[in-house]
Amino acid sequence: MSLSVFFPCYNEAGNIERVVARSVELLDELVADWEIIIVDDGSGDATGQIADRLAAGDQHIRVVHHERNCGYGMALRSGFAAATRPYVFYTDGDGQFDIADLRKLLERLGEADIINGYRTHRQDSLVRRLNGACWGWLVQRVLRFRCRDVDSAFKLYRREIFDRIELKSAGALIDAEILARAVREGYTITSVPVRHLPRRTGRQTGARIAVILRAFKELLVLRRDILKSASDAPPGPLPPWGEPDRIDSRGIPGKRD
Repeated sequence: MSLSVFFPCYNEAGNIERVVARSVELLDELVADWEIIIVDDGSGDATGQIADRLAAGDQHIRVVHHERNCGYGMALRSGFAAATRPYVFYTDGDGQFDIADLRKLLERLGEADIINGYRTHRQDSLVRRLNGACWGWLVQRVLRFRCRDVDSAFKLYRREIFDRIELKSAGALIDAEILARAVREGYTITSVPVRHLPRRTGRQTGARIAVILRAFKELLVLRRDILKSASDAPPGPLPPWGEPDRIDSRGIPGKRD
């Protein structure tokens, strides 16, 4: 098993060292060959300096710096571009996921091309949970794919997917764009439950009104682009709402050739 792991970070000086240290312990136990990439998205605190110190002390760790804050989508795109192993996993650098649940995703390799960890007992405010549920329902309808907990930041991908799709989102739509484009290329998704933890330090930025408005604008643009440029025929009607796992490019249960 050869695995790239990356952490998108924005002002996570209070979290990133703990997250990386725990990840190093786990990766040594789980996989034979691994690398960690920290993507510092123009943080205004000491995140970048901490990341550089961690990389200087461990040859498995690398850092990608953005000179300014470019947005969550650009941070993920930088992480996927920097990954060099056949499989790539990412989770946020805020420590709201238990990295030990990576074991659950690795156990499902071979069942699908994308292993998605969906949050159980999500540790966010009621408003944030409702917003997330409505947004997830909307993007799946508009972009015509199925995945439980679309924006969960705990996913394992075949690295080859990112050689076959071109990503354009710079902000909060990035997860939905990846899944929609990958499904239309014939890649499959399965989901497993993972724990979600309270944030210890720092604050979330995804609920800012500017982020939300930009995501809606991107969604309309991406719908036209994805439906126009997909390599397969336009998908048929979506199946009844239910278990969203193992969905192929036409929105019906299937498996990639």
